[in-house]
Amino acid sequence: MRFWTLAAIAVAIGIILPDPAFAAEALPGATMSLLWALPFAGILLCIATGPLFFPHVWEHHYGKIAAGWSLLVMVPLLMAFGFGAASGAVLHAMLLEYMSFIILLFALFTISGGILVSGNLHGTPLVNSAILLIGALLASVVGTTGASMILIRPIIRANDNRRHNVHVIVFFIFLVSNIGGSLTPLGDPPLFLGFLRGVDFFWTASHMLAPAAVIGLIVLVVFFLLDSWLYKREGAQAPIADPTPDSRLRLRGLVNLPLLGGVIAAILMSGMWKPGIGFTIQGVHLELQNLLRDAIILILALVSLVVSSKEYREANGFNWHPILEVAKLFAGIFICIIPVIAILQAGLDGAFAPLVSLVTAADGSPNDAAYFWMTGILSSFLDNAPTYIVFFEMAGGDPQVLMTTMSRTLVAISAGAVFMGANTYIGNAPNFMVYAIARSQGVNMPSFFGYMAWSCVVLLPIFVLVSFLFFM
Repeated sequence: MRFWTLAAIAVAIGIILPDPAFAAEALPGATMSLLWALPFAGILLCIATGPLFFPHVWEHHYGKIAAGWSLLVMVPLLMAFGFGAASGAVLHAMLLEYMSFIILLFALFTISGGILVSGNLHGTPLVNSAILLIGALLASVVGTTGASMILIRPIIRANDNRRHNVHVIVFFIFLVSNIGGSLTPLGDPPLFLGFLRGVDFFWTASHMLAPAAVIGLIVLVVFFLLDSWLYKREGAQAPIADPTPDSRLRLRGLVNLPLLGGVIAAILMSGMWKPGIGFTIQGVHLELQNLLRDAIILILALVSLVVSSKEYREANGFNWHPILEVAKLFAGIFICIIPVIAILQAGLDGAFAPLVSLVTAADGSPNDAAYFWMTGILSSFLDNAPTYIVFFEMAGGDPQVLMTTMSRTLVAISAGAVFMGANTYIGNAPNFMVYAIARSQGVNMPSFFGYMAWSCVVLLPIFVLVSFLFFM
């Protein structure tokens, strides 16, 4: 029997056991050493290097690898702190955060997969810039993954007769797969994790709008100037036959649009409706509005599967592998990060005290620029969702404080995680998916380090500017 099946059975057993006999206890983060963080570092390192350096092994065994790192957390937790603390910590992570997180990703992935942009446009600088702008705006509604999957094939078709088209996909990753998802919890996984931890839905848009507009506008202008220069150079050369001639552009699968609206409404409902009704399972308190939100979102995804055209999904290259991979890997991440969060919650009394001191000024106030750069640098090479959680907890983990007196700190953490996820192919999940699709469509995409050269030249100077404008 597979590990994740056994894990599901174990969680079910934990749920049905009587609460008094196995009451959950808090993990003593102040007494835990840095050794507890090794499985978290290990699983992130595997995620970062696996698809690039041992792709065949990774493709067939990523679930087993994630399960192995998870066991290296769960077994020691059980042995060191007993069933109550170990089961309570795991159930808290899986029931309060992981389930809602993966249900939302599943819904956005499923519903957006039924929306097809058919037809073809000619990839002029103006058309390409318009597609990037639309994609960036769309990313905050259907998520960076959804927007990337809807628009990556249309923009490849629009530029398949261009001699220079690599830069188009690189900037697509910058804007659509990352920067555009910064305005709502729907946009990027780190922001939804913040929402699950108590950050208001509209707080993100109101506080992230200014930095997102600055960086998005600059990146778009840089793209337009570069694309215009390359387009003019191509005009002096013999034209390439267009394998996909221009045709009328159509948006198909419109039945999925109200379903996306339903997902947004369900999330807003859970943030605004507080009936005060909840259920406690092994010390984990589940609130009615959140359970109802997840149920509605899941039902909407299933409705999309029933009402969407199979033809449209096939044209989008839709399959279940990406979401299955995300589900398995993030199950491992959410388990492996449990001891890391416990240590961070201990603050200067925990093993991460040197790291905490790096983002703290001499007077004890947060160093927002340090939060921005440290969150961003780690988000570039690790996955940005768990990185966001780490620094969210490092900043105190209290959403009410972070949204008010420490709002600039939370903006710095959010901006670092979302924006700098664009620095490498592995900073955010859609990056590598776009890379793989573009390669399969004949685009000569740059290598891992070649892409980093693009991001260092284009993005890092803009990040320096954003840092000075908003976090110093």
